[in-house]
Amino acid sequence: MSPRMPGHPAPPAGGGARVEVVGLSAGYGRTRVLDSVRLTVEPGGWLAVIGPNGSGKSTLLRSVLGFHPHDGQVRIDGVPTTGMPRRERARSMAYAPQTPVLPEGVTARDYVTLGRTPHRPLLAAPRGVDRQVVADVMDRLGLAPMADRQLTTLSGGEQQRAVLARALAQQPRVLLLDEPTAALDLGHAQQVLDLVDRLRRQDGLTVVSTLHDLTLAGQYADRLALLSDGRVAAQGAPAEVLTAQALSTHYGARAEVVHGPSGPAVLPVRSAD
Repeated sequence: MSPRMPGHPAPPAGGGARVEVVGLSAGYGRTRVLDSVRLTVEPGGWLAVIGPNGSGKSTLLRSVLGFHPHDGQVRIDGVPTTGMPRRERARSMAYAPQTPVLPEGVTARDYVTLGRTPHRPLLAAPRGVDRQVVADVMDRLGLAPMADRQLTTLSGGEQQRAVLARALAQQPRVLLLDEPTAALDLGHAQQVLDLVDRLRRQDGLTVVSTLHDLTLAGQYADRLALLSDGRVAAQGAPAEVLTAQALSTHYGARAEVVHGPSGPAVLPVRSAD
């Protein structure tokens, strides 16, 4: 069962933002991982970045956030993020990493409260407004009953929701998710993506995610961007990007793409040999 979604915690001010990535290139040492990537995500949209292993998906997210050095430009509602103070950037964009650090000895409530850091003075204790936002977000994500439990005692699905709650407590306009379904079984993966989709529709959040599972990407995101060899090989609606030819060319995969009411599904085809 999906977590209940009661109430309306304070939504991000002004709803989702328009995200533009213009000519973004990045690498590690002399190895270039991304080459002149150009993407646009409209306010309230969901762009899923897909691509084979090593294509630069996680590096792209980290570059957009300013966590990784890069050339080119990232704009939020037309404003370049270069030079933007870190706290201001954190009030606009929130990030849920693929392998978050889950500290020992911290309750779920205290962990989610860390998301309020960009909104309060340095070293200041949480204020009433911070506690209210945290309580509302945890209630909305079905985490209220476990607020006082140690974070490390929660199940994998519960921990994933806590990571998402921490990001939402920032009240961002753009939510960046790196493989939000990693290490989750199908049921929990659907729960997390259903939750992100509801939040996006209710609050107008703009979502940019990486997704390894192509069927989930095709059924939840409005648009896909296929990275291959550090470049955008294709972008558009899921049905336009997920084709048997593209999967063969960029993944080296034999697959059929079946179109259903929720979007395209990718079915691997066993070798005849």
